[in-house]
Amino acid sequence: MTKHPQGLYPLFFTEMWERLAFYLMLGILVLYATDTERGGLGLSVTMAGEIYGTYLAFVYFTPFLGGMIADRYLGYRRSVFIGGLCMAIGFFLLGIRSLPTFYAGLVALCLGNGLFKPNISAMVGNLYVPGDPNRDSGFNIFYMGINIGATLSALLAAPLRNLFSFNYAFVGAGVGLLIGVLILSCNWRKLASADRRSEPSPGDVTFGRICLAILLPGAIFGILGYFVGKRVDFIDSTIGPITFGFIVGMLPILGYFVFLVRRASPEEKPGLGALLPVFVAGGTFFMILHLSGGLMTFFTENVTNRRAEWIPETLAFYRQKAMPSYFKNADPELPRPDERMLVVVHDDGAAMFGAKRVSMSMMEKVTAANKDVIALDKAKDSQSIQTSWNDLVCKVFPDENVKVTREKDSHGVSTTTVRIDPDTATPLREVLFARRLELEQNPTIIPVLLLTQQDFDAVYANASDARVPPGEFIGLMNAELIAGFLNPIFVVLLTPLVVTFFAWRLRRGKGITTARKIFYGMLITTISLVFMVIATYLSGDGAQKVSVAWLVIYYLIITAGELCLSPMGLSLVTKLSPPRLVGLMMGGWFLSTAIGNKLAGFISGLEPTWRMFTTLGVATLLVAAFIFVLLPKLDRAIKQYGA
Repeated sequence: MTKHPQGLYPLFFTEMWERLAFYLMLGILVLYATDTERGGLGLSVTMAGEIYGTYLAFVYFTPFLGGMIADRYLGYRRSVFIGGLCMAIGFFLLGIRSLPTFYAGLVALCLGNGLFKPNISAMVGNLYVPGDPNRDSGFNIFYMGINIGATLSALLAAPLRNLFSFNYAFVGAGVGLLIGVLILSCNWRKLASADRRSEPSPGDVTFGRICLAILLPGAIFGILGYFVGKRVDFIDSTIGPITFGFIVGMLPILGYFVFLVRRASPEEKPGLGALLPVFVAGGTFFMILHLSGGLMTFFTENVTNRRAEWIPETLAFYRQKAMPSYFKNADPELPRPDERMLVVVHDDGAAMFGAKRVSMSMMEKVTAANKDVIALDKAKDSQSIQTSWNDLVCKVFPDENVKVTREKDSHGVSTTTVRIDPDTATPLREVLFARRLELEQNPTIIPVLLLTQQDFDAVYANASDARVPPGEFIGLMNAELIAGFLNPIFVVLLTPLVVTFFAWRLRRGKGITTARKIFYGMLITTISLVFMVIATYLSGDGAQKVSVAWLVIYYLIITAGELCLSPMGLSLVTKLSPPRLVGLMMGGWFLSTAIGNKLAGFISGLEPTWRMFTTLGVATLLVAAFIFVLLPKLDRAIKQYGA
């Protein structure tokens, strides 16, 4: 690492903390949106997929603007600084449980990321002179920092929400982001060399013209596409109007990049033209990779055997309580909760309990209908409430402040949400629903869970007579700990091996070109999907749980593909772009990723079946074939620029 510029290290750690915050939030976003048992928002899977895809799409679309703003106005350092502060605000807004702050927080994150993400990557590229052979390995090192942050995010998200709540985890992400901004500020002067002034050409399209000629038409196309999608039954019942509107809205912007290549000077055209197929590969790859926070998280949560009794008691905060929904497709031999730990209530009562926001009348009805059930006050009865039960505590509000609403989306999926109106209402109490028992002639208090009769029946359907002792819970690994930990930890472990392998090939005079690395990345990604086809087939498309080993294999393989493709894509943007367009073309890389992410959100709202994974595998293989055909052209362009 001594061959790399000093500025690489502060950028490494700034990005590490930002990625820690980003992936901490991303790992639990769809769980928070859909959860009905641990204080989540209770939205449908389809709606959560739309939110996830739209958020990720704009997270990667806004760098298109952020790159231009940095190129022409703010510079890279100021853009990264302002973007970091904006994202911190977004995380803290997510720390407040309400739909308005949920959406406002996501908007702030998208805007902040637009300034942060493309420009810190461009700064890394600016540290190296053209033709520096260390540039690729520098981006590999930088990319490892991203995944160290992602690894730590999974290790922090699980205990934060197990011990406290989803919202505390979001606040923790905000604190991590502020640490990253502080590192940037402390190394401000050291990074001056990476903040090169843009070199505009008299023929360049102005920022104002881009807004009027590109972004405004894009917005109009998107709005029209949305309303067309709502009126056309086929679109409304398949990809949905939001996804259709986003894709239609991208058409003018995609056209701009084609126009940029066509009007480029003869010296610039080969490099810019070579980036377009790279963008196609990047968008397709990230469509698959970013299923991790959506579809793969749902698969992990609902279809994977997550039992974790092996986690030692000293790390009990990494064990999640198995709630009733976990047992619906569990092994019949898995012990079920003792029936005395479950109390059947009406639908509204179960929804309130799941949201951990209950009305005063609901609390009174539960205790009146079940004579041995009590509501322990967290403040007054703290000695009777074990610390491990704190995540079951509910806030009690006046009846007029608790609103339960039910809606059906365009696919007919019912959604039940519980909100507090106004959001600033103060709870009257915080209580734990519990039951008094006489166990072996000793009076005992155990926590109870409130659920509907339908969910109660599902817990014990086809189950054996084995029961968990009253007051105890089956321990599980958090879904985000699996889906969010495996990919980044494999990046950290495999990066030195991949870098060493490529260096070994180079020393033998058989170096692998950057373009061919991208082809290999797409091919390896296809192989990873084959294993998911097998896993979903064995699960009966979710009818029974499968081993977590399938996810380990999937993430191991797709990570190898990622290391071949993603760092190389970033590196090629800085190699083949004119200095005056580095930020803009980096925005183009993230724009292609945005389209892939929006499609990932749509896919995440679907059932994870073996047919669906087969379709994804075929699509990825076709893109790999497309890159293979263009390899000679790409290699010539890269060689021409001495990259």
